[in-house]
Amino acid sequence: MREDFNEIVKKIAVSDIRQFDNEVSQVPGMVKLTLGEPDFNTPEHVKEAAIQAIKDNQSHYTPNPGIPALREAAAAYYNEKFDWHYKAENVITTVGATEGIAAALQAIVNPDDVVLIPTPIFPIYIPDTFLDHGQVIFIDTSADGFVLTPERLQATITAHPEANFKAIVLNYPNNPTGVTYNHDELAGLAEVIKQNQLWVISDEVYAELSYSEPHESLANFIPDQVIVINGLSKSHAMTGWRVGFLLAPTAVVDEVIKTHQYMVTAPTTIVQYAALEAVTNGKEDSQVMAKQYIARRDYLIGALEPLGFKMARPDGAFYLFAKIPANCPQDSWTFVRELAKTQKLALIPGISFGAGGEGYVRISYAASMENLEKAVARLTAYVQSQN
Repeated sequence: MREDFNEIVKKIAVSDIRQFDNEVSQVPGMVKLTLGEPDFNTPEHVKEAAIQAIKDNQSHYTPNPGIPALREAAAAYYNEKFDWHYKAENVITTVGATEGIAAALQAIVNPDDVVLIPTPIFPIYIPDTFLDHGQVIFIDTSADGFVLTPERLQATITAHPEANFKAIVLNYPNNPTGVTYNHDELAGLAEVIKQNQLWVISDEVYAELSYSEPHESLANFIPDQVIVINGLSKSHAMTGWRVGFLLAPTAVVDEVIKTHQYMVTAPTTIVQYAALEAVTNGKEDSQVMAKQYIARRDYLIGALEPLGFKMARPDGAFYLFAKIPANCPQDSWTFVRELAKTQKLALIPGISFGAGGEGYVRISYAASMENLEKAVARLTAYVQSQN
């Protein structure tokens, strides 16, 4: 058999987050705080819309960017929530936010273009860039409380005069840290991004799970340079439905439709009708979950800080990015493997999220309070065993 596969594909690997989750999922009694998946069910009215779509024989192809009514409703939904100014022609319905990210990068990245990626960050953007023959320059934000500052962004650009900078990826509220950006921080970044003529892939899939302040987007500052990625996986507990949205200037949408079309043709038809119900009549669905996430976050912070964990207080998403106590192994893979083996508790190692992540663990609190209490008991037992 031939083995001359795509050289880039050979160099990338299946996500180690997924690999570890699959590994620990085989262990009976394991408490998993690993994946970023709401433990809530999809709202009933959304499920009923999908059932009705099946009964109505909505089983045919839709236009590549999605059914027109959904594109219009999605634009209205996000405009109302975040003071955006998109129209239906600015929206592409994607197969989850992940396809939107891949389609956007494929549309803008030429060979050897450089994409700036602040870390720690969910790693999906890295192989996507490599698959487009682009290059990545990382920016470690750990010294600045996991917030990318305008000064550090400009310093990174200045330090690489030979680089053909094309874009920057921002994910906020951030996975894995839960940190987000306020108005002044975004305004400062927008100025640097505008001066350097960068595209922004702005992954805002956790936007509706912002806690301290209402979510604000770079699209409010430099709309002509921003490609917003969003979706219903987190806001409406629809991870398995695989429905997302890309919102961008029409010139961008015209190009992304091409990459999107040849990847997926269009999202599943009945899912689009469920999504139409979600963005039309489910405007407050996320808030029911957000209240419980805040309670879970506060419980975990109160329980973990006395054990020696230190963390930036998350203002969004549903993760804690916690510094491992000094008396425990600081290699994050060693920590999570020992914890899983001895206590049947699974967390994700911080190193999986890039520079600045070593010595940390990501704890997902998209889990029941019962499981969080079990997790705290098991984590306490492990940390105390290291004394």
